[in-house]
Amino acid sequence: MPRPTILLADDHTMLLEAFQKLLEPTCDVVGTCTDGQSLVHRAEQLKPDLILVDVAMPHLSGLDACERIRQRVPRSKVIFLTMDEDPDTAAEAIRRGASGYLLKVSAASELFDAIREVLSGKTYVTPAIAKGPVGVFVSKAEKGKDTGLTPRQREVLQLLAEGKSMKEAADILNITPRTIAFHKYSMMEELGFKTTADLIRHAVTLGLVKGR
Repeated sequence: MPRPTILLADDHTMLLEAFQKLLEPTCDVVGTCTDGQSLVHRAEQLKPDLILVDVAMPHLSGLDACERIRQRVPRSKVIFLTMDEDPDTAAEAIRRGASGYLLKVSAASELFDAIREVLSGKTYVTPAIAKGPVGVFVSKAEKGKDTGLTPRQREVLQLLAEGKSMKEAADILNITPRTIAFHKYSMMEELGFKTTADLIRHAVTLGLVKGR
């Protein structure tokens, strides 16, 4: 049986190195990424069997990256490997197309089980979160919830919440600062917000950035 190809994504380089060493005896690690935008590009280039990604990623959240990858590279399975123990986040990950969700603290004991399950076409959610049959958890997750934002609005919101200026956000997304401003003020109007601080708090609520 050929060794599975894996792409790793985490914004902590020490963790990337640690997981790469853990996986290399049985898997081919074909690349590593430290932000969500580069992850999507690398996934399209490499088309790995499996992608391991954190939820919290700069420039584009792991959740948004997962959704985009599943649309563009459907053969690549996605497993979230994160510190986020929130069942709602895990459910959102499954809704976005992930095949697995486990915690970094239990990676040493669960990671290879998760990889085997996912590569065989099943879904793996750590028992610490699923609290019962995975099928029941997945069924509830797939009902989902709508954030009311377009994918581009989510990208702009995350970058602004990360502290990027309109010009910096425009450079990252390869669009004009005027377009960034359009999306920003459209979101404020649609959501009924008066200030940029309101938008940033909303980004935290959506899990696009961590609270400060």
